[in-house]
Amino acid sequence: MSTTTPLVRVVCVVYHPGEELERFARTLAGATTSPLELVVVDNGDDHAVARDVAARHGARLMESGANLGYGGGANLGATGTTAPWLVVANSDLEWAPGSLDALLAAGAAQPDAGALGPALLNTDGTVYPSARALPSLTQGAGHALLGKVWPGNPWTRAYRAENETTGDGRDAGWLSGACLLLRREAFEAVGGFDDGYFMFFEDVDLGDRLGRAGWRNVYVPAARVTHVGGTSWRERPARMISAHHASAARYVGRRYPHPYQWPVRTAVTLGLRLRERSELRAAR
Repeated sequence: MSTTTPLVRVVCVVYHPGEELERFARTLAGATTSPLELVVVDNGDDHAVARDVAARHGARLMESGANLGYGGGANLGATGTTAPWLVVANSDLEWAPGSLDALLAAGAAQPDAGALGPALLNTDGTVYPSARALPSLTQGAGHALLGKVWPGNPWTRAYRAENETTGDGRDAGWLSGACLLLRREAFEAVGGFDDGYFMFFEDVDLGDRLGRAGWRNVYVPAARVTHVGGTSWRERPARMISAHHASAARYVGRRYPHPYQWPVRTAVTLGLRLRERSELRAAR
């Protein structure tokens, strides 16, 4: 990496990574011509792969000492940076040439953009809906209950907000934390990620808080990355299912905190517990 003062710090949070981390670092080198620094935050206890990749690509390795979760690891990796831009990204990404430059250019042209996200491609070239609306109670319940058995239901369609791959982009309620460019000023102003979310919904929560603070979440289809993985989910499905539902319940509690909203929180929490039990049975 360049010894010039970096324009952007790229934080990659890993947990027992494999060969995907090498691919991430290698393709990142072609994603921008701007000076950057790569920080790898390792939440695991076997640092051999992360140390090797960091050494060969001039990255800084931070060994967290515990599994801080995704948001907690990202907050740790962002500590102390003076770069005006911060990227938080999964290790199982492949950067298209110039993709980070496209995000940075969009951010420079829109000073009220606190977060910007690329078009997130699946390995078959289809586009993952990574720029979504903030879930309302009706929309969230409809998506949660019917999303798997009736994928085309109106609540899921509205929530997922299927992404375009051309044009100048658009505003979103939140952007996927799998690959996120953040204006450091905005990120610090809202206190970074809420590390009370171990996994899942930390990006929804961040997008919500950025919007409430007056910053925009902007989808930039000209920037493209490919999301290869999801290996942690496949290897530990039960743990991931439980983490997802716990985070969903936390988000609802934070979004609807008033005493008069207690019936709403109670009903949603009960629904989430029932759905979690159903998904755990299916996973077994």
